[in-house]
Amino acid sequence: MSGSNGDRLIRVDMTNQTVSIDPYPEDWKLFGGRSLSARILLEECDPSCDPLGPDNVLVMAPGVVSGTAAPTSGRISIGGKSPLTGGIKEANAGGNPGQDLMKLGYRAVIVRGQPADPEKRYALDVTAEGASVKEVPDCKGMWNYALIDHLAKSYTPTASFISIGPAGEQRLTGASVACTDQEQDRHPARHAARGGLGAVMGAKGLKYVSVDAGKTGVRQAANRKEFTARCKTYTKDYLAGPQMFKTGTSSVVPVANMLNTFPHKNRTEGQSPDAATLDGARIVESFEERGGGMHNCMTGCIVKCSNVVHDRDGNYKTSALEFETLTLLGSNCGIASWEDVADLDRLCDDVGLDTVETGAAIAIYMDAGEMEFGDAEGAKRILKEIAEGTELGQAIGNGAVAIGKKTGHHRVPVVKGQALPAWDPRPLKATGITYCTSPMGADHTAGLIVNPGLPAEEWAKASQQVQLVNAAADSSGFCQFLQPTLNDIAGFYSELTGEAVAPEDVADLGWQCLQDEWEFNRRAGFTAADDTMPACIEQDPIGPQNLVWDVPADVVAKAYERFPNEAALFETKASG
Repeated sequence: MSGSNGDRLIRVDMTNQTVSIDPYPEDWKLFGGRSLSARILLEECDPSCDPLGPDNVLVMAPGVVSGTAAPTSGRISIGGKSPLTGGIKEANAGGNPGQDLMKLGYRAVIVRGQPADPEKRYALDVTAEGASVKEVPDCKGMWNYALIDHLAKSYTPTASFISIGPAGEQRLTGASVACTDQEQDRHPARHAARGGLGAVMGAKGLKYVSVDAGKTGVRQAANRKEFTARCKTYTKDYLAGPQMFKTGTSSVVPVANMLNTFPHKNRTEGQSPDAATLDGARIVESFEERGGGMHNCMTGCIVKCSNVVHDRDGNYKTSALEFETLTLLGSNCGIASWEDVADLDRLCDDVGLDTVETGAAIAIYMDAGEMEFGDAEGAKRILKEIAEGTELGQAIGNGAVAIGKKTGHHRVPVVKGQALPAWDPRPLKATGITYCTSPMGADHTAGLIVNPGLPAEEWAKASQQVQLVNAAADSSGFCQFLQPTLNDIAGFYSELTGEAVAPEDVADLGWQCLQDEWEFNRRAGFTAADDTMPACIEQDPIGPQNLVWDVPADVVAKAYERFPNEAALFETKASG
């Protein structure tokens, strides 16, 4: 492997805008992405620090196989102490920056400190020659799309970017981190969205990171021939299979609605009367008349789950319009049209906001009687207000808990301070255990189990099993939508490193990642009392079965005790 001996860490001190390049530790060879971020944060970040202060550490870490020829493997993890949850956070994104960093041999960018002048904005430029910080006053306050258009004038076409919009600059705790995709126009549409890490980047004064790999080729495996053969076989088998994300996650709407996990009007109902007009099938139908279509957000992706949405005039509007966004900014706000949700999605990407947290916040505002459910134009005005920094804009931009406090409303569906995603824990008990026990708080990508008929005795085990597999996948660089198993990951690791890596080793790496994250949260002050659902989820029933969250605390706690490895664990697919 053009591997760990030549790999490096980029360390950035934003207090004095200096950079150092350090060798990558040999014993971290199989750490990457989420597991690398967790280890760095546990060792180098004070869990009791102010998330928006100088002592927080922002980590940008591609996965282990990112930058190689492995299919759909270029994901990057953005990590830090979350200003939203107060605990550790990793948010995962596609696009090309993860690929480009790893092609150059940079296993992580570690940012600490804070400029003395909070009004100044800086950029980090990364190339094969090294990295440097520069002041970029002309970029201050720019929305993400305008920023990338501006940067295209001074950077080569091979550069990719990691950026924040005005929400991150204002340090709003619903702010996301944008990564550019592989399209020629480099849309900043791939977001490490959850947990407010855009606010952490903003607090560092870091407006963007450019990564220019130039003509650098893919990383080479120690066992090149075997690695190439594995890539080809894996790709062939995947493309011959069902390809469940062929039309993106937006196509899940009818199934979710049927299962009472398509929340409507601030989760007071589990189904929406507008499911047909929010269904991703409507987006697919628009391709023939307007253009757009399915594409791969990063080089080498074979899943192609990202829909490119055009407006009625055939002009690009947004990508990808996902199920979570259609749910939280659509159904959950009583908004009936996917077209309006596409507008809201574009605004969130542009301003730099998590669509889940923002949709939940707007729904609470509506539920509190401050705005009518279904007021799409009002929602768009609020998103623009966020960029302008108005009082209401800041409250919405700071997420569900903040707007709940401002309105005094009682129905605030969050776990550990973070809004519940679309998949509702009342019909999906095992997923609810994930929300309670995941170090990430309420985050479906931490371990989603869509099996409402799962027996109660299997809930904690299923949650733990998928949490472990997803942690391993997020560490590998593979996209969860490729649905790699521990067996798959072990095979790629073995050929990449030239050393035998067993599936059991990958399972242990996933478990170690969770342990590092739980330990960070323990030091930050989290206890079992934080592993609970809000009162509205325990008390407000949904569906014909009047489902509420009624899982006992001792059942939830079982997810922390490692279950014995079973053969099925190694064939469990990552699920996001």
